[in-house]
Amino acid sequence: MFMNRMFIGFLAVAALAAFSFTAPVANKSINTQLSDVVWKAYKVTGEHTGHVKLKSGSLQFDGDRFTGGSFVVDMTSISCTDLQGEWAGKLVGHLKSPDFFNVAEYPDATFVITQVISRGTPGSYKVTGNMKIKEHTKAVRFNVQFGEEGGAMTATADIKLDRTDYDVRYGSGSFFDGLGDKTIYDEFDLQIKLVANK
Repeated sequence: MFMNRMFIGFLAVAALAAFSFTAPVANKSINTQLSDVVWKAYKVTGEHTGHVKLKSGSLQFDGDRFTGGSFVVDMTSISCTDLQGEWAGKLVGHLKSPDFFNVAEYPDATFVITQVISRGTPGSYKVTGNMKIKEHTKAVRFNVQFGEEGGAMTATADIKLDRTDYDVRYGSGSFFDGLGDKTIYDEFDLQIKLVANK
């Protein structure tokens, strides 16, 4: 009996010690100045590309394991890089207008991670999360790869979104007939690079 009590006591102490040394869940703030989001949209006659800035965000870890996070996109920061001068200004103005993202009323877009699954190799994960643009929220899935750059942690991902999921229908052949070469395709790409302190 005495030996059993000692063994149970030893297990309890060992369990407490293991719990005490478990790495705590940590939130790492995203450096919005170093992070970057590149957008690319397509139409029958070509494509346009540009940047949009992040307003805030964080990545969550349980020890070394990536577990979640979120970020806020500053929709008022939309820029165009494939056009110059007046033409760039007209495109950006149109994207910010109620025809597209109506940034005066909806200045932010948000993404919140709901599930993270390891892809079986270090730093590689499959992510599911809710993207909210304007008043509409849609679940999206994509892969994330972690790395290091200049002593900082990086997370990169390529995301494909359907703008009509967020009630952005201008020039969409899915909703309007007879657009011809003025058709703007529904899907657009985001190339995301998040930078956070290690």
